[in-house]
Amino acid sequence: MKGNFYDSERVALFIDGANLYSAARSLGFDIDYRRLLKVFREKGRLVRAYYYTALIEDQEYSPIRPLIDWLDYNGYTMVTKPTKEFTDAMGRRKIKGNMDIELAIDVLEMAEHLDHVILFSGDGDFRRLVEAVQRRGLRVSVVSTIKSSPPMVADELRRQADDFIELSELAPLIARNPSERPQRPVTAEPDDAPAEHLMRSSA
Repeated sequence: MKGNFYDSERVALFIDGANLYSAARSLGFDIDYRRLLKVFREKGRLVRAYYYTALIEDQEYSPIRPLIDWLDYNGYTMVTKPTKEFTDAMGRRKIKGNMDIELAIDVLEMAEHLDHVILFSGDGDFRRLVEAVQRRGLRVSVVSTIKSSPPMVADELRRQADDFIELSELAPLIARNPSERPQRPVTAEPDDAPAEHLMRSSA
C-alpha cells in the first residue's frame, strides 16, 4: 500500500460510509472492516476510527443496522443521523443523508490529538477541510479510487491531500474473502439515492 506512515504518529480514520461503499462496489469487492482496522493499526498509533452514515428511522428493518452494530462493538466510533425524505422535481421519492458537516467537525476537533488524518472519501467538498487541517501541521491521506469509471475521487481533493491511497491497491489487504459467508450487509448509498435502493438488503 502506497502512502507515508511513521510508527510514532497518531493516526485517525474518518470513513464516509456511503462514499467508501460506492467506491468499493465500483471496483467489485466488499470491505472486511476487521481487516481494514488491522492494516491501519499496523501503520501507526491508531487513536480513533470514525464511521459516518445516515439511517432511515421509520423502517421495521434497516439492512445497514447489523453493520452499524458490528462496527460499534469492533473498534469503530459510529456517527449516525436520520435521513431526510423528499420528493424530487420528477415526483420520485428520494432519501438524503449527507454526513459532511459531522465528519468535518470531528476532524477539526480531533486535530490537536493527531498527526495524520486518513480520509476515506472522494468528495471534493472536503478539499477546504483538508487544507484547514494541513495548516495546523497535520498530514492528510485520502483513500478513494481513480480506477472506476468515472473516477470516484475529485481531482481537487486528490491534489490537496499529502498522499492519495488508491483503493484498488488497498483491496488485497481489506477485501472480504468471497468464499466467506457475508457477515455485513450493504451500507447506505450516496446522497439523493432513490429510497428503494437504500431499503434493499444484500443477498
